[in-house]
Amino acid sequence: MHVRPSSFVFALIALVMTAVFTLFSVPTSEPVAAEKSDIVPGQYIVVLDDSVSASALSTVANEMALRHGLGIGRSYTHAMRGFVATVPAGRLAALQADPRVRAVAPDRYVSFNPKPCRNNCDSGGGSGPQEIPTGIDRIDAELSATANIDGVDDRVDVDVAVIDTGISSHPDLNVVGGYNCSRGRPSDYSDGNGHGTHVAGTIAALDNDFGVVGVAPGARLWAVRVLNNAGSGTLSDVICGIDWVTANADTIEVANMSLGGSGSDDGLSCAETSDPEKIALCNATAAGVTFAVAAGNDSADAATSVPAAYDMVITVSALADFDGQPGGLGSPTCRTDEDDTFANFSNYGADVDIIAPGVCIKSTWNDGGYNTISGTSMATPHVAGAAALYKATHPNTTPDDVKNALLSSGTTDWDNSDDPDGIKEPLLNVSGY
Repeated sequence: MHVRPSSFVFALIALVMTAVFTLFSVPTSEPVAAEKSDIVPGQYIVVLDDSVSASALSTVANEMALRHGLGIGRSYTHAMRGFVATVPAGRLAALQADPRVRAVAPDRYVSFNPKPCRNNCDSGGGSGPQEIPTGIDRIDAELSATANIDGVDDRVDVDVAVIDTGISSHPDLNVVGGYNCSRGRPSDYSDGNGHGTHVAGTIAALDNDFGVVGVAPGARLWAVRVLNNAGSGTLSDVICGIDWVTANADTIEVANMSLGGSGSDDGLSCAETSDPEKIALCNATAAGVTFAVAAGNDSADAATSVPAAYDMVITVSALADFDGQPGGLGSPTCRTDEDDTFANFSNYGADVDIIAPGVCIKSTWNDGGYNTISGTSMATPHVAGAAALYKATHPNTTPDDVKNALLSSGTTDWDNSDDPDGIKEPLLNVSGY
């Protein structure tokens, strides 16, 4: 039985001191990088020792506020024990030395600007026959018995969180709830940007008689909003989103994080790390949630981007495919690249687990419309949708089980001659699901 969560939003965080956050979509949407000046002045994320229980968190936070002169903000109780705090000048060292503290990391602004849609934006949407986007076709979702793409609205019985800019109300989406970790009312998880709505459509657009269809048609979508309408937020907002998903892990099986930041994996275990993002994701996956995350769009080693560099997630690079078919015969459409090759913007490296279509992907957009954009942001929801299909028929599997299943069912039917690392990661394929 599925029980709707209460509410909370967005995911992803960058490796503590050097984190830089952007959404991973590309075409007319180059991300604006956060610099060190983007640190929120005087504001920190405080991770408490595991010995502090959730029930004691408020008492401990108040005691620490008095001792260290802190201003206490939102708290985290599921993905980790901790809170956001303003720390007076000269008091940071004493806070870090408090025996109840596991880690203290500066909060940061995150930003996305401009909006992805300048052109290639199809408005309206409600009319016209349903089409199978090239990405859905390329991973053979129309051959999946669980997806059952036949124009009849039979919905996949699974729950997926989209940690992003929110999700707009759209006739082609089954949005059942969510939470706003960004500014505004917690219950307002609508999308004023478009990015989160696009991601949602690739995962689960309905199988009906109009618009597009997703990998896991009709899956229940939870909008976890961590960025505002301008595409801006903070690291603490991101942790809020992961915390909310973890709190509702009895319902939510899969989470999509089409965003990331500069940083690297510290190589430490979940018990040893002091990286708040890693701690949160360790606990979220331990609770049973499978995370698909974007490799990044910098044509760089994914080891320099988090959460892409972490082992507990499924890291996704982007394939350039223009016709939905193997063979390299498709002609470029919305941007220049070679058909069936490694996308010319995608990050690469040993931390990438799987590749999926991420160039010229058509999906749902704000105001009931549709839009065609590119990026590892667009590749990742194909994998989240695949994880949803697998979980729908294998409900008791762990995130590691899901990851191994997706990798083992992938194909090598693509040209990796332009992949900088020479590693031919499996190409997502869901025909057997």
